[in-house]
Amino acid sequence: MKKLTLLSVTHFCVDMACAALFFGRLRLDAGWWLWMVLYNACAFALQLPLGLLADRLNRNLPFAAVGCGLVAMSFLPTDSPLLAAVLCGVGNGMFHVGGGLEVLNESDRAAPLGVFVSPGAVGLYLGTAGGPLLLRCGWAMPLLLILAGAGLVIGKDALASSNAPLSISLPKGDRLPLVCLFLVVALRSMLGGGSFSPELPDLPGLVPVLCLAAGKAAGGFLGDRLGLRRTAALSLGAAAALLLLPRGYVTLLSLFLFNMTMPLTLLEAARRLPGAKGTAFGLLTCALFVGMLPRFGGLSFALPGYAWAGLVLLSLGLLWAGLRKEAAHG
Repeated sequence: MKKLTLLSVTHFCVDMACAALFFGRLRLDAGWWLWMVLYNACAFALQLPLGLLADRLNRNLPFAAVGCGLVAMSFLPTDSPLLAAVLCGVGNGMFHVGGGLEVLNESDRAAPLGVFVSPGAVGLYLGTAGGPLLLRCGWAMPLLLILAGAGLVIGKDALASSNAPLSISLPKGDRLPLVCLFLVVALRSMLGGGSFSPELPDLPGLVPVLCLAAGKAAGGFLGDRLGLRRTAALSLGAAAALLLLPRGYVTLLSLFLFNMTMPLTLLEAARRLPGAKGTAFGLLTCALFVGMLPRFGGLSFALPGYAWAGLVLLSLGLLWAGLRKEAAHG
């Protein structure tokens, strides 16, 4: 529990720092859009090879701590926004892979994963909204990250991990379900914007973010209690139904329900690649980047509620196929 708490708090700090760098320091740079795309490629798509490297090294917490250090280094005074974006993105990816792999090793349950992933969204929001303010004390963010990273490697067992012997072999029957999980995450990333906007101009921006984060955490606990398939059916089925209603506060509930599947997909992918859990984690974060590509290309989708609901049900069908071995895990 102590390790999970530390990793979750550090997740909040890392994501807040990354957002503060871009929306506080780099936001006025002429190449801001390019640096943002590059950062996201390093932070998400690069997690696939980073996951494989973490599986092989078997030093999960030091791997995550180095990631914290790289993010801290991105705040050093430099005339190169390219260097800052790469350091920040690679550091973010290393922390997520190392921390996520350690959480997966500690428990074969969804709740710890939900707790670990949920603070990131809050950190991103606060870093985005308060970027200029956070950077007024230029040393505060790097110092916080260095202290958090140091905290991860303090202790007699911190330098050793319990990764299984590396194996990326995948039984033929697991290939299609893993592809389905990849598509679920890519679709969730693509749908995560306009489809769940409550269109309430007076609503504080932090409220939808808290709904999103709470959904991720709740999905893990409910998945352990009801089973992954039942949780997926209840959460996505209800989210699709709510999207048929006029947008308003009810959309916040659909946002909460839709994000409950995040820890379910991560856990199931790791179960299908028990000898490469970091690789499985990185594969699905790579899918997040794939889902972002339409937005990076300037595409936006103005669809009616029933169309969004249909896409959510498509996500449910893919996830149902991806979770078909759930009974084998009790």
